Order: sequence, then structure tokens, then C-alpha cells
Amino acid sequence: MYKKSVEEGESMKVVVGISGGVDSSVSALLLKEQGYEVIGLFMRNWDANLNNDTLGNPTLNENICPQEQDYNDALEVCKKIGIPLKRIDFVKEYWDYVFTYFLDELKHYRTPNPDIMCNKYIKFDMFAKEAKKLGADYIATGHFARLKDGKLLRGVDNNKDQTYFLSQVSKEQLQNVLFPVGELTKAEIREIAKKHDLITASKKDSTGICFIGERNFKEFLKNYLPNIPGNIVNIETDEVLGTHNGLMYYTIGQRRGLNLGGNEDRMFVVGKNVKDNILYVADGDENDYLYSDSCIIDQVNFISDERPTKCSAKFRYRQKDNDVELVYMDNGEILVKYPQGVKSVTPGQACVLYLGEECLGGGVIKEVRKNDEKVWYL
Repeated sequence: MYKKSVEEGESMKVVVGISGGVDSSVSALLLKEQGYEVIGLFMRNWDANLNNDTLGNPTLNENICPQEQDYNDALEVCKKIGIPLKRIDFVKEYWDYVFTYFLDELKHYRTPNPDIMCNKYIKFDMFAKEAKKLGADYIATGHFARLKDGKLLRGVDNNKDQTYFLSQVSKEQLQNVLFPVGELTKAEIREIAKKHDLITASKKDSTGICFIGERNFKEFLKNYLPNIPGNIVNIETDEVLGTHNGLMYYTIGQRRGLNLGGNEDRMFVVGKNVKDNILYVADGDENDYLYSDSCIIDQVNFISDERPTKCSAKFRYRQKDNDVELVYMDNGEILVKYPQGVKSVTPGQACVLYLGEECLGGGVIKEVRKNDEKVWYL
């Protein structure tokens, strides 16, 4: 789908999502060099001063996302490249489709991935519609991914591949999409940015969720969800080791932030008892409680036409590929089997399916199982 250059005499307009980071900066630069008419579009997805007068939500007066600095960097890049930059406000849409989903999942003590929903509902839906209003033939983003013959392929840089986060985007949404940096490594991208003296060349990659930014996760959530403290219990000995601040703050496999004193370095979160508000931990990251051998996924989205019974899967971003067997259920859900055992498979997280280099799509982990039974402590 990605055209290397525009044919002579052809005029093709591309609207590029400019975030203020180096990847989107180089994406815009490459497209301009290849002969496209390029427009930058900066998305404002979060309001650091949400209050009752805007969306009817709790007041939050701290600067969570450094969006203004990002916008200034994006403006500087676009001036350097010689393309216009427009700004669009998706604050309400982001709240309705991404942040509300995030909170609802936490209320059910699951571990959500809002970045995946942001791609589905904002970047490849709302953004694409706005680009169409601007007369775009294509939209482009700085994702490390590739499109070839209608297939979504991993980015060349395996350490930066972002197809995991695109797993809920539909095949239709990926039509007329360009991923200009998908064929490059991160080092090559930074080198291109330095060569062209872009202000973002050495800018640190953003990490975590935008609306939380560098703030403490627990402190941020206090604005929206009440703390319900409870006991931290050793699942093997039934010994109470400490107190947690609320089950929603913890995820399976977590070790840091448990405040267990001398036990901090060897205890891992292995489960949650919602009924009794207990956070279960166990000794060591290789303990049997962290492992499961199958899971059920719902909200299944296939980008590919392939429906294999055997493929590989990632249950977390940057996790290595795991060989899996798929059993398609009549209700649209999929039983994903991995008899070799996989550690820290977590309800609410994405299970993303691959066939070699191709990202087939994925679903959300609904239930984790071991020996054909639902894991009782999850």
C-alpha cells in the first residue's frame, strides 16, 4: 500500500499524524521528499485541565501531558520541512471511546491497553475522517509497521514493531494508509532526522499512557476511582504480608510497588480475589501460579483473511512469540491453547496473533485457564 514515490505529473495528498516525536517527523519528511503533497495534523486528545464545565468530570488541574511542547516541536518540524500543520481537538472523543473504556476495565479489575483503542477509534477513525475533509488521498503515521498487498506486516525493527497496537484496527481502516518508517530501524530514523536538523532528532521517545504522563499511576487514578484497600496474601501459605491500595492498581507478574519490605525483591502478583478484595502474591517469577496453558479471547478482530488453527501470539507488547493453537467457538470467541505454558497472561490485555511476519489481528483476553479450568484466582 505504501508508494515509494509519486509518479511524475501525479498529485497525491497525504495527511500525516504529527505527534511532536521523531518517528512522525521523519515520516512527514520522507513523504515530502517522495513527491507527495503533505499536510501535518496534530491531535489534541487530552485536556490537562478537565473540569465540570467541559466534560462533566472531576477537576484535574495538573499538567499531565506536555502537549504544548509537543505541538511546538511539531510546528518547528513542519516549518523546517516546509509543510503546513493543522491542529484538531479530539478531547471529547478520546474521553468517550478510550478513557471511559480504560476506567471501565479497571473497575472490573482487568488490565486494559488504551493505546490499542486509541488507534481503533481515534487515529484510524476520527483522524482519518478529518484527513478526508482536507482532501487526503492517504493518511500516514509514524508506526513501526508495514502494509503489503493488503497485509499488515511487522516493522523491520523488531525492537520497535508496533503491530501489537494495531491489532484492533480493521482491514478497511488500513486502506489508503502509509507507514513510511516501517522499513527503517530506529537508529536510521534518528540519523535521517539529524541529517535534516530536525528538532526532534534526539527527543526521547514517549512512554506510558499520554493522559497519565510522568505522574504516579495511583495518584492519577484517585481522581476517578476510589481506593479500596485490602490484604496482600501469600497464595501458598495464606499469610497476610501487607496491604494493597486497590486491586485495580496491580497487574499479573508485577513485582515493584508492592511495599512488602524485605519480601519486595522476590514476591510477584499472581492473582486477585475480587469477592474478598485480596491481592495474591507468590515467591519467585518462575512459580507455577504465574503460568497458564490457555485463554479465551473476545472482541476478536481479524485484519487478515487467514483463519489458521496454528500460529503464534503475543500476550504483551515486546513479549516473544508463543506458539499457539486456535479453537474457533460458535459465539465468536477463540480458545487460544499454549500447552508449553506462558507466564503472566492477564485478563484485559490484548492477545495478538501472527503468521510469520503478518499480523492477523487479535482479541482481548477474557479468561485465563489451566488444565481446562478457569484459573480461580484471576
